[in-house]
Amino acid sequence: MPDWLTELSLGAKETYDDNVLLVAGKTTPLNPTAMSPQDSWISTVSPKIGFDFAPLTGEQKTFPTLALVYSPDLVRFHELPSENYNAHKIGNKLKGQTGNFSGSVDSDFLFNDGSSTAPTYGVGSAADQGDKCGSAFASAMVRERLKQIQERATVVLQYDRDRFFIRPTATLLYYDFMTDWHANTSGRYTGYQNYTDRTDVNGGADLGYKVTSSMAITLGYRYGHQYQQALTPDIYSVEVNHQAMQSSSDYQRLLLGLEGKPWNWLTVKLAGGPDFRDYNPGAPVSDYHPTTYYGEAVLTASLTPNQSVTFSYRQWQWVSSVGRVPYFDSAYALTYHWNATKRLGLDVGGKFTEYDYTAGSATLSHNSSLRDDALYTVSAGASYAFTPHFTASLTYACDLGRNLESGLPANLYSEYREFNRQTISVSAKYKF
Repeated sequence: MPDWLTELSLGAKETYDDNVLLVAGKTTPLNPTAMSPQDSWISTVSPKIGFDFAPLTGEQKTFPTLALVYSPDLVRFHELPSENYNAHKIGNKLKGQTGNFSGSVDSDFLFNDGSSTAPTYGVGSAADQGDKCGSAFASAMVRERLKQIQERATVVLQYDRDRFFIRPTATLLYYDFMTDWHANTSGRYTGYQNYTDRTDVNGGADLGYKVTSSMAITLGYRYGHQYQQALTPDIYSVEVNHQAMQSSSDYQRLLLGLEGKPWNWLTVKLAGGPDFRDYNPGAPVSDYHPTTYYGEAVLTASLTPNQSVTFSYRQWQWVSSVGRVPYFDSAYALTYHWNATKRLGLDVGGKFTEYDYTAGSATLSHNSSLRDDALYTVSAGASYAFTPHFTASLTYACDLGRNLESGLPANLYSEYREFNRQTISVSAKYKF
């Protein structure tokens, strides 16, 4: 292939999912006809083409990377065709450097051509009564297959001196949900799940001090805004302080960080600190000016030349896609990778994720803040490179959705918030 064509490949995957909609399959007095878990075989075809236009610009070294990647996923659910979708993904990456200045622009765009009709769970939904549709993870994971646009972008500039550097940065996280809205408290659409748009954008800078040639301490500041779309009165008419209920806010963060290689076998990048929040008057929260915590980290240990362990985590305050209470999102993941031979690779992983809505006001949110859901995931996989161009993989994952909120009122059924799901996948990829 020419230098500017970085990848041309075709992937195919066949998956068996024993609980596509991630439901509990348990009845309650308010929902005697609860949805049973539905299984399906899922076929995915994933072509990919990648370009790097830097080699076409001659001998210049100012922009060593000018990359563009298009990688669609064409997904078909054989037993549940309403879940079919085509995910069109476009990635852009630009890197530049001149003298003491360097920078990068990363952008990941997704247009998901899926159904415009969201799930209907029966009595109650996370957008109205907030208790009976099941785990918040069910709503979130099913949502990713529906019609929508997502954009993730990061811009970083850096100026380096001998021991110091300054790094201005800005990030964007954008969700445009394109599913229909329906009043969901009675009639045909009882329990229908409405989704609202949301955005997080922030900017700031890090000041770094290099304690060694490969290790730096950073002090950072971010100013940002989170936007949550409000449901219209015909969908949900509850107001807070005479405003349509929604949890948009401004925030400021102070971040203390550490990044680099303290030892040759360990790579570290972490930052954390207080998050000072100001919610709009329509937010259903108990405290309109709370101080929360923001943290993120990735640590990779190279145990041997063929074995590595990676730990990652993130904790932050985010707005819900169902238009009500904000939640504290925490995720911890640990993965182990072993290149057993030149051709055989093995992976084992575990992840814990928590969506904690209890910072909201139970009175203002009609009990929606009485929710603290967790997802435990274990996974294992093996890949084998038959040739430099052809690789096959086998993966297994088990998801356990669990309720962590104790002392719920009698009409809020904790067991209805829990689910089990297992998936097994066989995939193959050919690089041309």
